[in-house]
Amino acid sequence: MRKITTLLLAVLAINLSAHDKFWLGADISGTTAIEAFGGQLYNAAGEPRECTALMKELGLNAVRLRVWVNPKGGFSSKDDVLKMALRAQALDMPVMIDFHYSDWWADPGKQNIPAAWADLDYNGMKQALAQHTIETLQLLKDSNIDVRWVQVGNETTNGFLWPMGRAQENMEQYAGLTQAGYDAVKQVYPNATVIIHLDCACDPARYDFIFDGLRQYGTRFDMIGVSVYPYWDIDAGLETDYKGTVKDFAANIKRISEKYGVETMIVETGVEAKKPVEGKEILQAIFDAAINDCGGHCHGIFYWAPEAEGGYPLGAFDNHRPTIIMDVFTQAARTQK
Repeated sequence: MRKITTLLLAVLAINLSAHDKFWLGADISGTTAIEAFGGQLYNAAGEPRECTALMKELGLNAVRLRVWVNPKGGFSSKDDVLKMALRAQALDMPVMIDFHYSDWWADPGKQNIPAAWADLDYNGMKQALAQHTIETLQLLKDSNIDVRWVQVGNETTNGFLWPMGRAQENMEQYAGLTQAGYDAVKQVYPNATVIIHLDCACDPARYDFIFDGLRQYGTRFDMIGVSVYPYWDIDAGLETDYKGTVKDFAANIKRISEKYGVETMIVETGVEAKKPVEGKEILQAIFDAAINDCGGHCHGIFYWAPEAEGGYPLGAFDNHRPTIIMDVFTQAARTQK
């Protein structure tokens, strides 16, 4: 096993050197909520750590933060995001901003219009989306935050801002709303990479549906973001084991990068925290495939909420401490030094 691990790290080092940088990130949008409710994180040695600093200690070099429009309690509002982004800035970690364009969670099963936008027509919706995007990003820019990437929507496999922007019925309006977001991002951060993010990277059909639609209406995007969750793929009947997910997501990333002429990134992934040995093996396989089997088109991996515990099964911590799952990031970071 030791020889296999050493060989794998050597291969990773060779392939990582071929990229400008392979980004090692995490979505830690729940950081301030954890603190507000009295939570405390620790490193593996049991020393207390702030979440962002702990990610840096584990070898991560970037942070992803979601934005909700008018969230109850204020968590993941633009002001809350600025608070967390400033911590990343202090640690020289660039930020990915993930606009949900909702007051709460947005994903393939729900893309609810923010309450304040409920009565808007299509043109009004585009204006509201653009204004929210500009105001949020300008707040960050005024504090010199390094916003390297911006997601226009979160897992927009079925579009967003339903029913107006539901892709199955209103692809043209989804495309137009997405273009409004793209233009707004570039107005504030001209060099930021605009990402369109879908779930289930193992499934080519959903990627062709959305990106063929966006291209049909001339919508611009700079990168395709994907979610890679073997656990959910198996649960949905898309795969029978994690090896199927790994093989199929890598093939799909290579295919869509070549088809649409843009690069990709895994902006969400996760494995079962309660099975750390198996989880580490699966995450290592995801890393290996992302770096070696995607034709050089995958430029990073972001773990979703590694610090999350309780009802969420796919974190990477136990008893408020990182499990060996996070060692995969630490080992990958060493290959870049």
